[in-house]
Order: sequence, then structure tokens, then C-alpha cells
Amino acid sequence: MRLEKCWFCSSTVYPGHGIQFVRNDAKIFRFCRSKCHKNFKMKRNPRKVKWTKAYRRLHGKDMTQDSTFEFERKRNRPERYDRNVAENTLKAIKKIDKIRSERASDHIKNRLKTGKIQRQKEARKQLEQDIHLVKAPLALAQDSSLHLPKIKVSVSQTQKEENQPMEE
Repeated sequence: MRLEKCWFCSSTVYPGHGIQFVRNDAKIFRFCRSKCHKNFKMKRNPRKVKWTKAYRRLHGKDMTQDSTFEFERKRNRPERYDRNVAENTLKAIKKIDKIRSERASDHIKNRLKTGKIQRQKEARKQLEQDIHLVKAPLALAQDSSLHLPKIKVSVSQTQKEENQPMEE
């Protein structure tokens, strides 16, 4: 059973599913569903459509460089069947899937860490600006570290206004 990849979104196309388009130069394009086929016919770039694998990899949302992807590569060379090799391969597939899922979760945690740090900075900044809403006024008056230093500014008046009658 040969599992193909969708040309547009890179998802798996199972036998008997999807659409196959053959161009005049005999290049074969396989699509998992009509959504991908229609986007291809509209000449959309998969790297600019947000739900595709190409977009997610280009914008750092999915892992791109990992040694576990080497095992998924397509090989067109037929291999002679050997029961021991098949058994070892199936065991290795389970280990590789476990390693890949752990690395993917680490990748997601690292991606979310930057957003968490940024949200904490924004919250800290807002708390500093609105501290008077959180702390009681007496506590603010006693604790000098919560106030900005006061700057004295001298103001000069050039003309004194004394009781002058208003003109109508």
C-alpha cells in the first residue's frame, strides 16, 4: 500500500482517495481533497496559505530540521523481504514516533515560552501604571518606592494680574 503526499498541503493521501492531476509535461500532482485541488487551480502558493504544512514550516510553527524526518523519506528502490529486518523496522518505527512526539512537544513549549515572557512584561508594566488601583492610598503614601521621584520646576510669571475689571 503506497501512501502519497498531497502536493498542496503535504497531508497523506490514502489509496482510492483524493484527486490526481497530470500536467501536459507528464508531471503528476496528487491532492488529498477538492480544497487543495481548487487552490492549486487558482494558482495559490502553499507557502502563503496559512493552513498548509509549507506555511507552518516557513513561519517556524512546525519543526523543520530533525533527524527523524530522514526515516519518512520516500525510497523508490525495492527491498527483498526479510522477516528479521521487518520486525526490527516495526520496533524502530515505534521508537522514532515516540522521539518525534517528544521533540515536537519541546518545540511547541519553546515557541510558547516567548509569548509567555512577553505577556508577563506587559502585565508587569500595566501593574506599575495602575498600582493605585491595587494598593490602598495609605500604603502608597507610606512606601516611597512605589512613587516616581518628584521634580521641582520653577515657574516665572512675567506679568502680574491684579484685580482688573473685565471688559464687556
